Amino acid sequence: MDYGRRNTKKYSFRCPDLKELRKLSSFVLDPLDIKQLHGKLLSVLSTDVVEELLSVLVQFYDPFYRCFNFLDHQLVPTLEEYVHILGIPVSDKVPFSGLEEIPRSHVIAEALHLKKSEIDAHLVKKGGILGLTSEFLIGKATVFSQAGSMDAFEAIFVVLIYGLALFPNIGSFVDVNSIRIFLIGNHVPTLLGDMYFYLNLMNSKGGETIVCCVPLLYKWFISHLPQTPSFLENKQCLCCGEFSNVPLIVTQGGFNYNPALARRQLGFPLRDKPNNTQLEGLFYQEGKDPQHLKKRMIHAWHNVHKKGRSELGPCKCVALEAYTIWVKNRALEMKMLYACERPMSMVMAEASTPLNQDVEKLEDAFTKMKQETDMWEEWFHDLSRKHEELHLESKDKDALIEILKDRSVKRLREPKGLPSSSMPQPSGAWKKIVD
Repeated sequence: MDYGRRNTKKYSFRCPDLKELRKLSSFVLDPLDIKQLHGKLLSVLSTDVVEELLSVLVQFYDPFYRCFNFLDHQLVPTLEEYVHILGIPVSDKVPFSGLEEIPRSHVIAEALHLKKSEIDAHLVKKGGILGLTSEFLIGKATVFSQAGSMDAFEAIFVVLIYGLALFPNIGSFVDVNSIRIFLIGNHVPTLLGDMYFYLNLMNSKGGETIVCCVPLLYKWFISHLPQTPSFLENKQCLCCGEFSNVPLIVTQGGFNYNPALARRQLGFPLRDKPNNTQLEGLFYQEGKDPQHLKKRMIHAWHNVHKKGRSELGPCKCVALEAYTIWVKNRALEMKMLYACERPMSMVMAEASTPLNQDVEKLEDAFTKMKQETDMWEEWFHDLSRKHEELHLESKDKDALIEILKDRSVKRLREPKGLPSSSMPQPSGAWKKIVD
């Protein structure tokens, strides 16, 4: 039975040019200090993205349920996974909302160890948004590294990573939004929200360029969470405020994802399909928010609900039949890129020399086994033939005994001297006995 398949779509990714940032990373004297303060940002810079793999991955994105839907399971990028990859926790502070005041030049100067006059002189607008050019910031970072002012160098270096790698917008430009997120210090929800926002946007319009932290999405795709007791015992963020899932606010709008679908990959059992309330969809674009979702989402982050093992069950990554059937039906509805009705047939490549040798050994063993079988069959036929001969001889013996018995009785009744009636001639070995 053919369920039909969906055609692949063409998507592109805005992969930032990180050559200059990688050069700057060679000036870092203490990578552990960077890691302690800002997480695993250096690992993001060192990630070589294979864009073809991401192009395959996004074909399986399900915009309705906010997950990647495969034949019998789903994968959901979560806050916990992004926290693990980046090595920095989600702060208790409310994440970026877009309502924050645009930082003034003296605030930016203080954070970057620069003079206010330098910021005023280099703040420019690109695409209608304020920011600083990467050329200016890279130049200042290089000067500080050569002068041994490592605190100033690291501050500018990290801001460059925020503007060019984590929150790319305009090429070679660090916009004021990425600076605001840097100053807030709670960037994981915004990073996750960017990924979901643009995946949803490219599905609704088609042929879109995905603008998010591509190295981070790639690291999520190829990495796995550690299924250790210490990790599994940590509580998971399941919903915020009035919402039954997790709302995420980004620079271009707002979105949500559904942690209920991620329980299995986070180490907890999935006994049944999630109810519709847990899968409620939220989406708005900046400037187009008739339901005032933005205000409600901001308020929801003041009341985050988390659950752990006591509420979610034992740490067993299992999914029961009710969930699996639901996922398979969803895969059929989406007309996935693979055939759902039967397993794929394996195409054998040309056998290598070791494989040929194995085949020859099997053929020799088969020939030997056939010869032994023929020998046993011949022996069996000989036994059958001898058995048949013995059976015939036994029948002759029984018949002769009956005749002799009858003849003896008749002789007793006949007068002596009378000739006896003729007897049948026995065959084989019994003729000697009769004689």
